[in-house]
Amino acid sequence: MTHALTEPQENQRSRRAPGGRRKGKPQKRRRVWRWILLALVLVVLAAGGTGYWLYSNLNGNIDGVDLDKAIGTDRPEKLPTSGTNVLVLGSDSRAGANAKLKTGNVSGARSDTALVMHIPEGRKQATAVSIPRDTLVTRPECAKTDGTTLPSAKRVMFNSVYSLAGPACVVKTVEKMSGVRLDHFMEIDFAGFKDLVDAIGGVNVTVDQAIHDKSSGLDLTKGTHKLDGTESLAFVRTRHGIGDGSDLGRIGLQQQFMIALLSEIKKQDLLGSPTKSYKIADSLTASLTTDSELANLKALAEFGRSLKGVDPETMETIMLPVQYDTADPNRVVAAEPQATQLWKALRTGEEIPESAKKSPAGGGTTN
Repeated sequence: MTHALTEPQENQRSRRAPGGRRKGKPQKRRRVWRWILLALVLVVLAAGGTGYWLYSNLNGNIDGVDLDKAIGTDRPEKLPTSGTNVLVLGSDSRAGANAKLKTGNVSGARSDTALVMHIPEGRKQATAVSIPRDTLVTRPECAKTDGTTLPSAKRVMFNSVYSLAGPACVVKTVEKMSGVRLDHFMEIDFAGFKDLVDAIGGVNVTVDQAIHDKSSGLDLTKGTHKLDGTESLAFVRTRHGIGDGSDLGRIGLQQQFMIALLSEIKKQDLLGSPTKSYKIADSLTASLTTDSELANLKALAEFGRSLKGVDPETMETIMLPVQYDTADPNRVVAAEPQATQLWKALRTGEEIPESAKKSPAGGGTTN
């Protein structure tokens, strides 16, 4: 996967209340996780009956990043009480073949969704900590994807780290700010879903207001629409045509799209059509980047089995406690002592204090 090395347009000053939470429909958020697990199972099932060549081809789709090589030894200690911690990134790459897709005049690659998924040792309830994209952080020195070095910098916007140096630097940044050793990372590229949507014959979405976004190219009337692959890309990329034009609206559309997509996959008789199963598994794996330990179907299946005791219905989603920056009210910084309390609980396996779930800048726990 190619990562752009220039600042994205979206790092320009936001006009929204950073860190504000989007209210409503926690059940849908829970269903997203359940269906993501279903999609991973689908990949394994599709690969199982396709023979060695097809299995190898699917394996080759998954990009892997050697975190130890990219980050080095300057990482937090892995504590026996810290359980399993996975950084999940939702990215929207506009590089390579994706740059040819006609979905607006935007460029570069970005990751506006970042979750630290914490699975406590010996427990069934997982916790997902979301990090707002416009949080000001200290970025450590990182190796960029072209082999050059990106120097350390203070007060940089969190989502700029991915754009400048790729996912390994995001892992290193999160580890530095939290003190939590990340065991794995998974990155899902929204643009990679184009072929998947076309393979299943489109996805139905319902919008309660008309959306006209010249930037993404999305033009929908109020009501239900069946989107093809290109239209789906515009749907997950749009933000200017809804609500106040902030990223909160886009996050809501991305959640809605993921639910609709995975629901459509679930409805179809995929096991009855090996050809369609393979096409879908091919598209899913082509959209996935992981750390090198998970970058094959066998490892992904084993990891999935290790999580079978975790019930997505009980997963708790917490926003990193943040407060408005005193020098720039359009940005947020980690709120103390809440953020330190939250990260300490994840490191030590302790219960997360209720105070650490509350954020001065727009909410906290989301379900």
